[in-house]
Amino acid sequence: MAPDAVSRLATAQRGKPMRRQPAPLDTTGCQSTCPALSAELTRCTVREIMLTAPKTLPTDTSSARAATVFEDPHVHMLLLTTNGILRGTLTREDLTTSSPPTASALRLSTLTCRTTAPEQPILTIHRWMVTSGQRRLAVVDPDNRLLGLLCLKRDRTGFCTDSGVAARARERAAYVEP
Repeated sequence: MAPDAVSRLATAQRGKPMRRQPAPLDTTGCQSTCPALSAELTRCTVREIMLTAPKTLPTDTSSARAATVFEDPHVHMLLLTTNGILRGTLTREDLTTSSPPTASALRLSTLTCRTTAPEQPILTIHRWMVTSGQRRLAVVDPDNRLLGLLCLKRDRTGFCTDSGVAARARERAAYVEP
C-alpha cells in the first residue's frame, strides 16, 4: 500500500477513534495474486458481507484477559469498544511477551489499517486483505461506531457469514468430550 494511503488510514492515535471515513484502500497491482471471488460476491459491498454481531470486549480489558481470549484459534482480532464505539483492535501480534499481565489491552491496540467503511466494494477490500495478509477488518461508520466485522476465510476465497458462525457455535455447544 502506498505510504500516503497508509497515512490517510492512520488518522487516529492508538486507542482513539477516527472522526472521518476510512480512505479507500490502494489495491494497485494485486489483481494477479488474489484468489477469485464468486461473481455474486464481486458485486457486493462490505455491509452485505460483514458479520453483524461481532463479539466485543470493554476498553479496560487487560493484556492477560486478551491472551486468554486468543487461546481460541478462531479468534483473530479483538474489538475494544465503549458504548458501541470502536476504540481499538488487537491481534495476537500486538501482545508482547514483555507486557505485564495487568497492562491495558487498549494501549497495545490500534485502529490503523484495521477498519473499513460499509460502502466499500468487497472486491476492493478483498484484494487489499489478500495482499496485506490482514484477515479481519472492523466495519465502522464515520463516528467509529462499530457496525460489524469482515472476516476473510483461511483459503482467502470468501468471507465468514453470520449463519456459518452460528452453526460453528452450535457444533461447539453440542460437542461433548469423550
